[in-house]
Amino acid sequence: MSLSFSGRVALVTGGAAGIGRATALAFANEGLQVVVSDVDVDGGEATAALIREAGGDALFVRCDVTRDAEVKVLMERTLGAYGRLDYAFNNAGIEIEKGKLAEGSESEFDAIMGVNVKGVWLCMKHQIPLLLAQGGGAIVNTASVAGLGAAPKMSIYSASKHAVIGLTKSAAVEYAKKKVRVNAVCPAVIDTDMFRRAYEADPKKGEFAAAMHPVGRIGKVEEIATAVLYLCCDNAAFTTGHALAVDGGATAI
Repeated sequence: MSLSFSGRVALVTGGAAGIGRATALAFANEGLQVVVSDVDVDGGEATAALIREAGGDALFVRCDVTRDAEVKVLMERTLGAYGRLDYAFNNAGIEIEKGKLAEGSESEFDAIMGVNVKGVWLCMKHQIPLLLAQGGGAIVNTASVAGLGAAPKMSIYSASKHAVIGLTKSAAVEYAKKKVRVNAVCPAVIDTDMFRRAYEADPKKGEFAAAMHPVGRIGKVEEIATAVLYLCCDNAAFTTGHALAVDGGATAI
């Protein structure tokens, strides 16, 4: 199956590590020019360097996705470097909850909603005009299986990911006839630095995470990257407004 990415440009937010880095590398491996964005300058620069070392073309731009002016500059830098934008993977997100709903704080709520929801909204707000100007393109937003159901002790995070799916579906319908496709990817537990830190602090979390997936293991970042590339490629031209669970069967139970 050809992914048909020749000569195109992709933007990845939250690209300093984990799913974002894996997806940026996967885009580059398909021959795309890649703009990597994150608030983590060292990690973001490292991702771009990995792409260049492999013979690809990448630019890092620091951006706080909760700030309209910074998102606008990110798009301007993308156009300035490459002259176009074809695909956007809005992956920047945070997860900081540690207790039940009534134990949460206003600061936690504002931080999670700010990055996970406002950040996705601001990015799409500035990306969509660029895609419309060149006759179409594709956006993929990172949601979660927590956006497809309940997530005990992660109620704010779950609400934020439900909101991402709502933004995704609404934008998909609004721009469908303009050839701008908008989808979401919904991972379950994935082997990232964040997961490893949690596992090191409490090995039982790792055992529980593996058991919650019928396939008997947690996911790999490369498996999410593959799903993102599919949702962007021309072969997925009839797919929009979809929240794709990549979850080892967790939501099938």
